[in-house]
Amino acid sequence: MKRVLTFCLISLITLASGWSFNSASAMAALPGMSALFAGNAPELGVMDGHLRACPDSPNCVVSQGGDTAHQIEPIAYQGDRATVREAMLKVLAVVPRTQVVTETEDYIRAASESRLLGFVDDLEFYFPADAGVIEVRSASRLGESDLGVNRRRLEQIRLALVDLGVAQM
Repeated sequence: MKRVLTFCLISLITLASGWSFNSASAMAALPGMSALFAGNAPELGVMDGHLRACPDSPNCVVSQGGDTAHQIEPIAYQGDRATVREAMLKVLAVVPRTQVVTETEDYIRAASESRLLGFVDDLEFYFPADAGVIEVRSASRLGESDLGVNRRRLEQIRLALVDLGVAQM
């Protein structure tokens, strides 16, 4: 607990003073901190043609079967699924602090780390055959609220795919 408080104090002083702040190097200075905020990778993936439902906490959005608080529209596209999948991989490659963890012909899973404390969000993209949509899910591993980060990130990815001409609004 003392390390967490020390890190938070260092972070606040650094931000208030206007210094350049690199969370990765700050985490390295305090052993074990990145693992504390990263959480454990949950069991995810496609089961019976669906992404997992969101938990009750508000830090998750899903395009399949979500209630009104968790619902987000899938990403509609026209054309070849393989081309859209490749475009998605290109977009994910430029999303800050995001790494593709798993990819198959019809599924991509990525992990995105927050800039300040290294909290990890899991992103999923499912490309059902002949559906013309990408089903999406994004959820924080830890905590209660994400202040809308997961929804905004997926909407930015949607806009990037629209800009590339492979998805539609």
